Amino acid sequence: MGSYQYEAINKSGEEVTGRIEAEGQDKVIERLRGMGLMPMEIKEVKESSLFGSFKFSPKVKLGDLSLFSRQMAAMINSGIPLTRALHTLSKQVTNKSLGSALAEIARNVEGGVSFSEALKGYPNIFTELYVNMVSAGEAGGALEATLNRLSTQLQKDKELRDNIKSASFYPLAVMAFAVIILFAMLFFLVPIFVGFFPDDAELPGPTRVIIAASDGLQNYWYIIFPLLALIVFAVRFYAKSDPGKRKLDRIKLRLPVFGELIQKTVVASFARTFSTMMATGVPVVAALEASGNATGNSVVIEATKIAGEKIQEGSTVSTPLEESGVFPPMVTHMISVGEETGDIPDMMDKVADFFEEEVATMTKGLTSLIEPLMLVVIGVLVGGMLIALYLPIFTVITQI
Repeated sequence: MGSYQYEAINKSGEEVTGRIEAEGQDKVIERLRGMGLMPMEIKEVKESSLFGSFKFSPKVKLGDLSLFSRQMAAMINSGIPLTRALHTLSKQVTNKSLGSALAEIARNVEGGVSFSEALKGYPNIFTELYVNMVSAGEAGGALEATLNRLSTQLQKDKELRDNIKSASFYPLAVMAFAVIILFAMLFFLVPIFVGFFPDDAELPGPTRVIIAASDGLQNYWYIIFPLLALIVFAVRFYAKSDPGKRKLDRIKLRLPVFGELIQKTVVASFARTFSTMMATGVPVVAALEASGNATGNSVVIEATKIAGEKIQEGSTVSTPLEESGVFPPMVTHMISVGEETGDIPDMMDKVADFFEEEVATMTKGLTSLIEPLMLVVIGVLVGGMLIALYLPIFTVITQI
């Protein structure tokens, strides 16, 4: 990401200047046009520091965005002008990346660019969903209400992610520890035991397997480790491709225990986003598509895209979502009720609250269940290896 200074002409024919971050000049031009500006001159801003290109930029987290949105809404409600509020918050926020972006956004707004268009210059901070909702809030004269709803949604999204992390961190950490223990035993412990066994001794099958694994690891580690790294890289590369992501997302939803947790997380995210976008006046098809994208699950994205096409043909919202088989009956039923009463946002808020509570309950249950299970796994791995190594000794003692 580079920083670029630009001069452009806005829709009113006035000359505006500003700074924008992008991967190259082509991206700068693309984003300026998306902001409704005609670029005239673009210059890359070089860092004066020798190590400027390696400058650390902290990532803007959901909590940072949630707090900014709420503070922005409060300042607008107090009658503070938009540009002044942006300048004030650019100095107040603790995240330097967000502060720098807000300062540039404020200058762009002063130059005649709308708030939502100025946000498009920072796609790594403000998602398409965020920008679209701000745009809808500006068009409907309800920017304060939109920012408040965005703040609530971002906070709910953060809680969801924290719940998933808490459920997955412990088993991943324990499995990593188990793998380290396993490799350490194969490298250091097994060779010590092998020295005790006579060359012509008849070793049990499990012991021969352990010794073969240890020999292979010690003699061919320069092949095994690069091969494992290559496999991991290939899997990650495939998982990021469109076919791989679709297949992986389907597998995730079918996993035992964790599949149900992932489905509930996806549904909660979809319902919360759909509710927020509908409440801010975004058209139903656009809201549906954006809500699907917000889940990050390709199965849901595909289902919402097909649903959007059918809605444009005259279908109700609930019918194509029910036909997709992706959403639980409760979700489609609540949407149907919302269509009948004309209050889909309220229904979706209730769905999101329900599934977020379900996710929190499941994560607590999984954590208490996984802890003893992981201890058993480590015990079986370590204990099984030790038993395999002691078997020849037991055999000799029995023969004596």
